[in-house]
Amino acid sequence: MSKIEVDAITQQSGTTLTVGGGACKTATVDATTVTLGRSGGTVSLAAGATQTGFGRTGTVDWDTTPKTATFTAVSGDGFFANTESGAFTMNLPAGVAGAIVSVADYAATWQTNNLTVSPNGTDKIGGVNTDAILNTEGQSVTFIFVDSTQGWINTMDSTSNVRANSFVVATGGTITTCGNCKIHTFTGPGTFTVCAVATTAANNEVSYVVVAGGGAGGETTGGGGGAGGYRETKSPVTPYTASPLDGQPSAPNRITVTATGFPITVGAGGAGAPSSTNPTNAGANSIFSTITSAGGGGGGHYGGKVGNAGGSGGGGAGAAGGPRAGGAGNTPSTTPAQGFAGGNGASTGPCNGSGGGGGGATAVGANAPPGAYTSAGAGGAGATSSITGSPVARAGGGGGMAYSPGPSVNGGAGGTGGGGQGGSGGPGGQPPNAGSSGTVNTGGGAGGNNNSGGSGIVIIRYKFQ
Repeated sequence: MSKIEVDAITQQSGTTLTVGGGACKTATVDATTVTLGRSGGTVSLAAGATQTGFGRTGTVDWDTTPKTATFTAVSGDGFFANTESGAFTMNLPAGVAGAIVSVADYAATWQTNNLTVSPNGTDKIGGVNTDAILNTEGQSVTFIFVDSTQGWINTMDSTSNVRANSFVVATGGTITTCGNCKIHTFTGPGTFTVCAVATTAANNEVSYVVVAGGGAGGETTGGGGGAGGYRETKSPVTPYTASPLDGQPSAPNRITVTATGFPITVGAGGAGAPSSTNPTNAGANSIFSTITSAGGGGGGHYGGKVGNAGGSGGGGAGAAGGPRAGGAGNTPSTTPAQGFAGGNGASTGPCNGSGGGGGGATAVGANAPPGAYTSAGAGGAGATSSITGSPVARAGGGGGMAYSPGPSVNGGAGGTGGGGQGGSGGPGGQPPNAGSSGTVNTGGGAGGNNNSGGSGIVIIRYKFQ
């Protein structure tokens, strides 16, 4: 096969010149139309060669080395500007009709550290000889130089910021922030909807506190209601001070979310009721994903009834025939324990007596003291967590009720974390004290004397930035 090597082709006359058309093609040097290559072939420029006169198609060739400091753009190129370390300037080249420059926000930080676009000399941007400021997260812009009147005109501007999520994106409940974390608080039923999961697996493990409704308090010499079950797990990526009941070391307690909806159940507190309602009303369960916290057990009623089992157990009632036991806590069993047992009641006669305190998340309810029965058992202490950003105690047991003809009778104190104060009274003119219900959305047990338990709560925390 022969070949022709020339330094240049200069048109003289004629109509067609085909170069590289194949073995059966001819080359007419006197030509008006020049065709390079052939169908399906590729025309390449040698290393170091440049082209002129072909024009552009409105696109740029992207320089994939991000710019991190002030630089001068080159027509025909696109640039990624990384302002993570601080704002800087892109200087435009001298304006020539048809010149084109593009620039994109490399790290989605232009909203914090702006990129300034500066025209050359007396050139204009959109008809004005001044700088343009790019300050939108994820923005990308294309400028084309049109003429001396308008100068550089922005022909394409994207602010869609399409990026993968480094962190969880979710909705549901009341949302607050604490540092780099979002907190979703549910005080009633709802759905925790994960719209997108994080690209890093560790960020998909969430922290949570799930507290059930507290139990009701028993009647007359009744025991305090047990606190709703308390369960908590602190993800390693969400810094805060958890309660002593952090269950993260036990794998079944960990929740790694997926992009779906998680129905949330928030248990109601057990309603106060007379002794004809036996056993006393327990609190209702609270649920998040695979985690269920059991409602608190009701306190024992007048007549020597024992406390009822639950997340934390209700206190036993006082009556003739000796002390009545408090109900068992951590029922059903979890690791760590979701609550503790209620205290025992005590009595010296058919009517006089005092109830034991309801169990709390971190301590048993106190037994009713023997002797004069001028006081009752205190509720067990709840658990304190800073999952919402500040320390809050929840799931305290209710105090027992004291009932005596003596001149001074005091109901048992409620446990820290929403436990209700126990009531007091007596058949000999002792001024009655109704006591109090458990605090709403703490899972606190009710004070003895037909009071109601506090409703529960579900709190979810995760890293969002």
